[in-house]
Amino acid sequence: MTSHADSFDRFQGTERYIASDDLRHAVNVSLALERPLLVRGEPGTGKTLLAENIASVLGCELVKWHIKSTTKAQEGLYTYDTVARLHDSRFGDGDVRDIRQYIHYGPLGRALAAPERVVLLIDEIDKADIEFPNDLLLELDAMRFRVSETGDEVVAERRPFVVITSNNEKELPDAFLRRCIFHYIEFPDADLMRSIVRVHHPDIEERVLDQCLEVFFNLREVPRLRKRPSTSELIDWISALRRAGVPLERVGHGIPFLGSLLKNEQDFSYAKRRGLA
Repeated sequence: MTSHADSFDRFQGTERYIASDDLRHAVNVSLALERPLLVRGEPGTGKTLLAENIASVLGCELVKWHIKSTTKAQEGLYTYDTVARLHDSRFGDGDVRDIRQYIHYGPLGRALAAPERVVLLIDEIDKADIEFPNDLLLELDAMRFRVSETGDEVVAERRPFVVITSNNEKELPDAFLRRCIFHYIEFPDADLMRSIVRVHHPDIEERVLDQCLEVFFNLREVPRLRKRPSTSELIDWISALRRAGVPLERVGHGIPFLGSLLKNEQDFSYAKRRGLA
């Protein structure tokens, strides 16, 4: 059995995910203390990929819960399909008295009911109603819940490791924040970005990479951009350049495939007016 001390150096990133020292420390502290890890950062900085790679390192199943503006906490635990039961009572030949067959666990319910530890990703929690995080407090603390319709209590045999991502669209309640280990993923500097790009483009020439990074970071410094290009967009842009065989000398003299980097009309038009496309 893994001790808490072992967890402090258990996650070191992977070949496919380059993590900064601070991010590795946050993950390992969260593992050791068995607290949810709340990760914030710009879109495209690898928050969702982090959960996938933690699951890979731990050898756990990854359960994903993608949050929408209409998502309710109860949906994450379970739903009771009354429509199916009513249909079966009228037209079916099964025993509708067995309510359990109409209970369907949601992502949080599946994570708590799993016989082995899983990694649970609660993705973009700040998209939901402001009360949504508070509605999860009891279950995340106790790691158990009761199915009202049957009286069954589901208790986690192995506490899931919970990764929660936020794009900082709204503030989260203090009571919720107190229960989490927090980490803000800083945008990678040029050296870290170079390592990240090489994971996805291991055979890229050094001079090509230098030129692409220079163009990319210069573009991020352009004032008045509503959405600056992210890591994932840089990787896509380099893929487009390489597949199209764009000569190196063209990069930086009007940015080819600018639509791979800028993703809204205002930014694109502004960049064109500045002669970047």
